[in-house]
Amino acid sequence: MSGLGPGSQWYRNVLAGQAVEVQIARLRFTPSVRPLDTDEAVGVLADYERRNRIAVPIVRAVLSKLAGFRYDGSAAARRRLVHALPLVALRPR
Repeated sequence: MSGLGPGSQWYRNVLAGQAVEVQIARLRFTPSVRPLDTDEAVGVLADYERRNRIAVPIVRAVLSKLAGFRYDGSAAARRRLVHALPLVALRPR
């Protein structure tokens, strides 16, 4: 998720194919990158909230601040959120 929106430098660089390396714990890889379309991004966000129910109040508060509107987890709010803070898929090549 691009927490600073679609104009953030890292997001634009990653979409331009300039990702050099991703590190998640000890896993390192050069990714293939693709932006998620609205429906897929909404599904990913909904699934994340279902799997992390304890963190949902904190996540919603942080996303509300980043997006600039009150994110309440509704379907309409999710759609609005993924337009404000787009998601990308990163996979090892």
